[in-house]
Amino acid sequence: MTEPATPDTASPDEGDAEATGRTDGDREESPARDDDDGDGADAAERAREDAATRAPGTGANAVVAALEAAGVETAFGVQGGAIMPVYDALSESSVHHVTMAHEQGAVHAADAYGIVRGDPGVCMATSGPGATNLVTGIADASMDSDAMLALTGQVPSDMVGSDAFQETDTVGVTAPITKHNYFAADSDEVGRTVGEAFALAGTGRPGPTLVDLPKDVTFGETDRPVGQPTPPERSIPDPKADEAEVEAAARAIEDAERPLCLFGGGVIKGDATAEARAFAREYGIPVVTTMPGIGSFPEDDDLCLSWAGMHGTGYANMAITHTDCLIAVGTRFDDRLTGGVDTFAPEAEVVHVDIDPAEISKNVHADYPVVGDAGTVLDQIRGEIRDAPDTADWREQCDEWRERYPMDYAIDPDEPVKPQFVVEAFDAATGDDAYVTTGVGQHQMWAAQYWTYREPRTFVSSHGLGTMGYGLPAAIGARVAADDDREVISFEGDGSFLMTIQELSVAVRENLDITVVVLNNEYIGMVRQWQDAFFEGNHMASQYDWMPEFDTLAEAFGAKGFRIDEYDDVEEVAEAALAYDGPSVVDAHIDPEENVYPMVASGAANGQFALAEDQL
Repeated sequence: MTEPATPDTASPDEGDAEATGRTDGDREESPARDDDDGDGADAAERAREDAATRAPGTGANAVVAALEAAGVETAFGVQGGAIMPVYDALSESSVHHVTMAHEQGAVHAADAYGIVRGDPGVCMATSGPGATNLVTGIADASMDSDAMLALTGQVPSDMVGSDAFQETDTVGVTAPITKHNYFAADSDEVGRTVGEAFALAGTGRPGPTLVDLPKDVTFGETDRPVGQPTPPERSIPDPKADEAEVEAAARAIEDAERPLCLFGGGVIKGDATAEARAFAREYGIPVVTTMPGIGSFPEDDDLCLSWAGMHGTGYANMAITHTDCLIAVGTRFDDRLTGGVDTFAPEAEVVHVDIDPAEISKNVHADYPVVGDAGTVLDQIRGEIRDAPDTADWREQCDEWRERYPMDYAIDPDEPVKPQFVVEAFDAATGDDAYVTTGVGQHQMWAAQYWTYREPRTFVSSHGLGTMGYGLPAAIGARVAADDDREVISFEGDGSFLMTIQELSVAVRENLDITVVVLNNEYIGMVRQWQDAFFEGNHMASQYDWMPEFDTLAEAFGAKGFRIDEYDDVEEVAEAALAYDGPSVVDAHIDPEENVYPMVASGAANGQFALAEDQL
């Protein structure tokens, strides 16, 4: 989708991420949000209308009014000189601000907040280093098609380009990693620009947007109301697919003997889980998800084969290898899913449903391209299918693979604790709808493999960019977004946790009830695993000779610390940590030699997965 350019904008190409989405008007409520009563909803609507129609007075007030008119409830950020006028206006706003310890923490928290709520998250930072500290998180949101708005301060307009103190070309730096970004040049227009950026972030294929705010623009006077947040008209895609495309896809599914649904992150971004579940169940079609698609289909459903790809289940990868009709919805077919593209789903005709035509046949050839909103298109195809495929024998074959390649592991009570056991223990101790965030590494894979996910937006992680340190700030964002009693658990590795550990101070200050489980193997574990497999065991820069005691460190921050050394500790510690009313950190010392399996070697075929190192 090509975004429109305006005189005050810079218009980059869209981020290359896995997703489909609906227009804001078609979005359903996310599971994190309780339905307001009538009076509450009316009051909120009146507040938004007031923000949209009042005279703001200054550009900074207009920025804040635009957020209020969009219904923004929370923003995450770090104060600074160039953004100070906006923060001053924010002090009188209904928008709750969470001050983070570092701008990277702010952008990850906003990202996770948006994932859980189903609306764009908002982060704020000052110019120069404040803005550049957001870059990793913006790139992360771009890769994963997460809706987010970043507001950055900038030096006064007449000083732009002079190498002024804390000046950076924020628009230029972020152009490749935003769906669209803007340089606000006029106090009269800045409010409408912010509103448009917010609306655009969640329209069609979601993604991050950014507005750079020069200090003279936010200080400047204006009486122009900001109006309702509205995306550019050309950015709103048609949710319905072409009828000929739908008919061709339906015929292919009817003719299939081994059909397989592949549900990606776009099913969740597009609020299409109800339609996806109904589609698979009506025709008895087995389901595989991508990692971003985890939760789109209940993993305890008999049709679900869990997720596929490099560390996906053996039975999911076998199903992809042998399906004759792959019904892919909301996926960009990234390399961690496909392995070698030439060997991906070699026996299948591919039906590819996506809101973004740029994704069609980009990585995997689509025999039947269907461009449109995920839920709308699935309903269209259901309406067109006349003779449902007979999938009984195919389901039996998938069940045989499930039995042949179980996700089991051996336990020796005299050996170090297995990380899989820790993940399963915390899963058993929480409700079915808990939120799980992760950093990136082995712990991320174990959290994806050994936790049973039943609902969308409950697995919050960094997928495309693979950002270590994502888990803790994401847990903060998820906790703030989840205004209910559902648990929030963050699985981190020791290396990943150290990258953003300062955000634990925010969790303590805000008294956020989160549980951080550090799967501590004193390695950058995934790097060590690859070094063992492909670099003759040379553990250069991946092994830690010393690590802090994370339970003790948590106490120094003011959180509650726990420690796991033996299997007998696990259940008791899990219950105690989850029962603690506030932030807790569990330092779980695990088997340092445990690896993540199954594993498809980079570029290999999905069906050639290894279950041990000697098979790689």
